[in-house]
Parts: sequence; structure tokens; C-alpha cells
Amino acid sequence: MARMTMGGPAGPRHGGPKAKMPKGGMKTAMRLLRMVLADYKWLLLTVAACIMVTSITTLVSSLFTRSLIDEYILPLSQVDTPSFSPLAIALIKLAAVLAVGVLCAWLNSRLMITVSQGTLLRLRTRLFDHMQTLPVNFFDRRAHGDVMSIYTNDVDSLRQMISQSLPNVFSSFITIAATLTSMLVLSWQLTIVTILLTTVMIFTTKRLSALSSKYFTAQQNNLGAVNGYVEEMLTGLKVVKTFNYEQRAIERFEQLNEQLRQSACAANRVSNIVMPINGNLSNLIYVACAVAGGAFALGSGAEGALTVGTLVSFLTLIKNFTQPVSQVSQQVNSVVGALAGAQRVFEVMDSPSEGDGENLEQMVTLVDATLNDDGSLAEADGRTGVWAWKVPNDDGSFTLRRQKGEVDFSHVDFAYVPGKTVLFDIDLDTDAGMKVALVGGTGAGKTTITNLINRFYEIQSGEILYDGIDITRIDRRHLRRSLGIVLQETHLFTGTVYDNIAYGRLDAGLDDCIAAAKMVHAHDFICRLPHGYFTMLQGDGGNLSQGERQLIAIARAAVANPPALILDEATSSIDTHTERLIQQGMDSLMAGRSSFVIAHRLSTIRNSDMIVVMDHGRIIERGTHQQLLALGGQYHRLYNV
Repeated sequence: MARMTMGGPAGPRHGGPKAKMPKGGMKTAMRLLRMVLADYKWLLLTVAACIMVTSITTLVSSLFTRSLIDEYILPLSQVDTPSFSPLAIALIKLAAVLAVGVLCAWLNSRLMITVSQGTLLRLRTRLFDHMQTLPVNFFDRRAHGDVMSIYTNDVDSLRQMISQSLPNVFSSFITIAATLTSMLVLSWQLTIVTILLTTVMIFTTKRLSALSSKYFTAQQNNLGAVNGYVEEMLTGLKVVKTFNYEQRAIERFEQLNEQLRQSACAANRVSNIVMPINGNLSNLIYVACAVAGGAFALGSGAEGALTVGTLVSFLTLIKNFTQPVSQVSQQVNSVVGALAGAQRVFEVMDSPSEGDGENLEQMVTLVDATLNDDGSLAEADGRTGVWAWKVPNDDGSFTLRRQKGEVDFSHVDFAYVPGKTVLFDIDLDTDAGMKVALVGGTGAGKTTITNLINRFYEIQSGEILYDGIDITRIDRRHLRRSLGIVLQETHLFTGTVYDNIAYGRLDAGLDDCIAAAKMVHAHDFICRLPHGYFTMLQGDGGNLSQGERQLIAIARAAVANPPALILDEATSSIDTHTERLIQQGMDSLMAGRSSFVIAHRLSTIRNSDMIVVMDHGRIIERGTHQQLLALGGQYHRLYNV
């Protein structure tokens, strides 16, 4: 049995060259910043002001140490009856300054919650909105679990960066700048010593961050691979158990999970040693400055001497200087990981939509119409049962053309993957109200033809005309509105039976859904459900049989009452008895409509107006049931198997 694989990214090999910022990381960071500024410019300015005030109040408290020692403690210790009133007043002023800092820190935290969660809300909304516009082939190339990982893990990494990392980095830079200025004022000699030793800290951190960045990128990719594989195994759980694939599934999961563990361990191993190394280097800087400062303080001469208060204040500032440097170093890893996630998010958002461009006013649309006594058409406000194409003219006016359902293929070639053609020179003409059946072996191209009518994919050459209009001129939404589709693989959404039937027409009432269900003989089994049409369905209708699920899908198409129908093995999961019961309803549904039917049971399409026989992407026979039997070709062989 072939090994089951998934389409997520494979884990990278370790031990390669050192990576720096993820490729395009700076561009991604600027794009993310512009996105945040566009929505929260004034809030971010307020946050920046709060951070600056908080940093300044912290600096003031450190500088107060010099005054506390030199102007209060030492003088008071040298008098017999000291007065503590000046000291008390100074402490009250300091407490007021610190209170302002605490208030600004609280406000900063609250505002960043609003900014981060609001940004993620808009990002997820834009991501989901754009995902609805992506072509089908985008999801053919990516595992669903990997896409879900973008919504969860990658977006959450952005939350941490926006709410924590970026404010901390900004605060650290403000603190570093203010502290450095104060240190220069107190002692330029000790400041030079501090800068030289801090340079060693920065160089060490830079090397460690460069080493870890590639592992954070690999961690995000491997996490998407694990989620994709889990989703794939859950979706195919019955297949896994049917073919005793459990052990192989476990082995494959362990392989992917081990790749995730290795990349995560590698990333966090390097990340976790940054803080201890920086902490020890900070302590070394403190000791070195204490020794040098003590020498200056004990030195002779006004120029070389330092007061005790100045030295203590400077040593306090060293912590204020090295700690932000260490924080920036620590946050770099979080930022790198978040940017790796942001790149995956923007990759989806930048994927080209299947939209029809900006000139939608030049596209053909489908409208409800009324038929006048003279045979002319007029656009109607509500549903009339008459459909018309609204075709724009060069002078800005519109012409209404009756929707008939005539679909013509002219020399159409198509390939899912460039260079691997699956449909060859398809020529097919249909008339209004015609029932066209597509038959042939597996992989003959039957479903592909119906997918092209919907413009799920774009053809490489030729053209497809719908009522004489090139389908590339028809707005996709209106094109698909004109086609009711029942797929072989049905999908039911979480909700009631009524909700799932009404999915075909969102303004459908309960009576409309009941009428549609009766037409396809689904009403009886629905009434036997615990709550009838208001029975909740979950897990893709897991509490229903496959045949019942397909009946609801057929009812969904019936309630839409579309001008044309595509039925892709619509009765494949229904037993022969039920199939005979709904055949009359299906015939009633297809009456007067153009229909494309794909069926393996040839007995269900004998009354088709045209049967098209396909083989390896080519049309090899066409005609009625009797004509093809008399021909004695491929259809004759298929029918008599």
C-alpha cells in the first residue's frame, strides 16, 4: 500500500548555513506596521507617549538616588538634630512621579490589548474574506490543516508580537537612549566602559539570534505540517481503520511530530540561553563599573573624583541600560517567529483571487425578468421564474437576453498542471432544455467538464459559450447562480436540516424547503428525524446515512430552482429502490432546464437527449441511447457490462 502523504511543507534539514532574518522579513514587518497604523494610529501614538513617560519616570527614580545620598542621607548623618522634612517632601514628589509612571504603564497595557486584538480581528476577517475569493486550485495544492494552522498558530504568534514584543522593544529603545544620556552626564568615563562591554553583549546576542531564526521558521512550517496531517487522518478515519493503516499513520505522525520537536527544541534551545548569557554579561558590566567607579571615587583631584551618590546612581543606571538591551535581544526571537507566521498569512492574502477584475460593470450578470406580451423582457425586482442575462453595450446601456441554458464547448483544451493536458479539443453543442449525460471510465474527464462550466478552473485554449456569451464575460457569482450543482461528495454544514436545504437559496422559507424535499422524496425520512426539519446536524451530517445526506444535497439544489443543473453522480449513494423513487422527482426538477448529468449507472440516463462518451479526456462518441447502442462502440460495451 502506498504511503499516505500530505501537502504541507516538509521539515528542513538542520546543520545548514546560518540564517538571519527570514527572507523578506523586513518587508513583512513594514507591511504589518502599516496595517496596524492604518487602523490604530492615534491609539499607538498614545501608547508611545505612555511608554516614554513610563521610561522617564523610571529614569527619574534612578537619578534620585544621587540626590538621596549626596543631598539628604550624608548631610543628615553629619548633624546631631537632623530635620527630615526636606527628605519627606522629596520622597512625596518622587512617589507622585512614580504614580504617573504606574498609571501610564496600566494605560499602555490596556490600549495594547485593544490594538492587538483589534488587529487580529481585522487580519482574520481580511484573511477569511480573501480566502472566499481564492480559486479551487489554491486549495488543491494545500492541506486544509495547514490552512487552519495559519488561522490559529501563525495569527497567534502575531498577537504576541503586537501586544508584547513591539511595545517592549520600543520601550527598551526609549529607556536605552534616556539612560545613556544620563550616564554621560554622570560620568563619561564609566559610560565608555559600559558601552564597550555592552557591545560584546550585543554581538553575542546577534550571533545567537541569527542561529535561531531559521529554526523558528522551520517550527512554524512543521507545526502546519502536523496540523495538516492530523486533519487528513481525522477526515479519512474510516479509510484508515478499513485498511488497517493505524500503525503506518502513527509512524508518519511520529515522523512529522519529531521534525516539529527538533525544530522547536533547536529554536528554544538557542532562545533560552540568550537571557542567561545576557544576565551574566550584565553582571560583569556592573562589577567592572563598580571597580572602576570605586577607583574614581577614591581618586584625588576634583576632575577624577566621583561622589558616592553619583557612583550608586550610575550603578543603578547600568541595570536600566543593560536590561533593555537584554530584553531587545530576547524579543528578537519572538519577532522572528512572528514574522515567519506573518509571511504565511500574507502568502495567502497575496494569492491571486479568481475575481473578474475591477471592471465588474462590464461583466454580464443574471437577473430576474418578466416576459412582456410582445415577447420582450423587462428586469424584475423579485423572483419571477424567468431569468435573463443583462449584457452591457458599448454605449453604457444594457440588453436583456433570455437565459436558455445552451452551453457550447469550442476546441477546448485544459490542464490542471501546465504541460499535462487532461482535456483535448472538446467540441460540444447543446440546446436549451437539453439533458446531456456524460459517461466514461474513471479519469475520462467528465467531472472536469462540469468544473469548467462553473469556471472553477480556467481553460488553456478554446472557448466556452453560455447562451452565446463567452463565460469569461459573465460575473462568476451570477454564472454559478445560474447553475444548480449536486456533487458526488456531499457536504452538510453545522445547523438544522432546514438550514442545510435553505443553503441553496438563502431567502427560502420553510414551505419552500419542504416542497423541494418532497420533490426529491426526502420529506419522509426528514419527518422521521427527532425534530424533523429542525434536527441539528453536526460533523458533516454524521448522524445520517450517506444516502440521506445526498438526498438533502439534492433538495438543496431543488430549492435553488436554478435555470440549469449539474448532477455529478447525484444518486451514487442511494439504493436502487430509493433511486427509482426520486427519479421522477429529478425528471420533474430537470424539466425545461438544461442539465448535465454524470452517471455510472447507465440505466439512469437512457432518456437523455444526448449522451457523450469520453475516454482519456476526449469525446469519442455522442448521440442518444438507441443511436449509441446501434453504433456498437464504447457505449455499447459499457452498457452491456
